[in-house]
Amino acid sequence: MRLRFLGSTSEAGACPSLYETDRGTIVVQGLEVLDREARADLRHVLDGETAVEVPRELLVEIARRVLSDHD
Repeated sequence: MRLRFLGSTSEAGACPSLYETDRGTIVVQGLEVLDREARADLRHVLDGETAVEVPRELLVEIARRVLSDHD
């Protein structure tokens, strides 16, 4: 699998960041959610899965870019 950087809200370009894969999926790079109460709210977490916190602004910005690229 290959990744293409889509963007970040970090000024240093570090996490949280989003990537597009050559398989048509999205990869999220960020800090793992470790808070026990928050993790208890997750549903159907499979082996090998985790939760990553991402700012809403990052998702909105990337959605705008992706949608404008397809117009």
